[in-house]
Amino acid sequence: MEIRPILSTLRRHKTAAALIVVEIALTCAIICNSLFMINDRIRQVFEVSGLAEDELVRLQIVSIGDDPSQQARTRTDLAALRAIPGVKDATVINQVPYGWSSWNSGVRLKREDQRPMLNATTYLAEDQFMETLGLKLVAGRDFNADEYREAVDLLDRGAVDDTVPVAIITRALAERLFPGQDPIGKEFYSWSESPTRVIGVLEHLVRPNTMGGPTGREYSIVFPLRPHYNLAGNYLVRTSPERRAEVLEAAKKVLRDGGNDRILLEENSRTLEEMRRDFHSGPRSMAWLLGTVCVALLLITALGIIGLASFWVQQRTKQIGIRRALGATRGQVLRYFQTENFLLASIGIALGMLLAFAINQVLMGKYDLARLPLYYLPVGALLLWGLGQLAVYAPAKRAASIPPATATRSV
Repeated sequence: MEIRPILSTLRRHKTAAALIVVEIALTCAIICNSLFMINDRIRQVFEVSGLAEDELVRLQIVSIGDDPSQQARTRTDLAALRAIPGVKDATVINQVPYGWSSWNSGVRLKREDQRPMLNATTYLAEDQFMETLGLKLVAGRDFNADEYREAVDLLDRGAVDDTVPVAIITRALAERLFPGQDPIGKEFYSWSESPTRVIGVLEHLVRPNTMGGPTGREYSIVFPLRPHYNLAGNYLVRTSPERRAEVLEAAKKVLRDGGNDRILLEENSRTLEEMRRDFHSGPRSMAWLLGTVCVALLLITALGIIGLASFWVQQRTKQIGIRRALGATRGQVLRYFQTENFLLASIGIALGMLLAFAINQVLMGKYDLARLPLYYLPVGALLLWGLGQLAVYAPAKRAASIPPATATRSV
């Protein structure tokens, strides 16, 4: 197929050709960034938390006034919760994944570092923390019984030299702090000027909120510090999936019977699956919205290509008829219009790729979005090339079907 006649024709229709190029460029830029954002939201929705989500229920209580016996009452609460029929285990926890409220701390690799290397979330764990949450160790070990300490003793006294000598961290955090190294036995600084030694690595454990962005969702540290109910008021109870509703109601009754100087927050006492669903409602809605925008843009672009191609077929009826009379086949006429569309789409896509990166830079600066991966550009290009060929096919086929005699008489 000769390109020169096509370029000559396009020069005579500069305005219409430019409009299609601009439309394709804008669509390409928006589609590439939208697909990237949709994929990021879908990844968030289907993230692995590391928890036995379908077996956990959360109960939250708040104390009315000070309670000097909060540690003893926490132990009493846990014993009563673990005694409920159907309960596998229970723990008290300072923060709950998908609960939004988060405890965070800066992490340094050297004592003399002036600024933290990153920010990690900190879970305070009592003896049954790992078993209740269903967490999986991929390296190292769990805490020994003599390594647990009462969180209230440290928090009331403030940071001391031996604040938290050991900790368990997630694999994501280990790879960030000690890339390519065995993290077991390595040290970091977080809660004090004394080092904390890594004794175990968890496969997964997500933050309670979105702090830290996509890359920091699993920057989690577990300290062997026993919290009490008045510190955060969160109890997690593990049971079989089919008994969650039954156990939740029984657990509510146990905590209500524990004294009238505490309030059970009904709206926050529910299954972890429900908490996860609500937590991801925003990303899920955003993915649907962006998907709708993509479909609408592609439809508008396709209609624009169809409209322009139909107009050009009508304008070039004589030219088509002459070509057919000179021996051009239907296939050659069809390929002419498809090649013409391919050239316009290619120019639009090239401009669209540059615009896609410009839009991504703005989003990175204003909304903490990650850099657009290069592989989204060929995906967007193939999508628009295919769309252009499909959109132009019907008008081109209609042009190729015009008999030479009819075409030459019509002008």
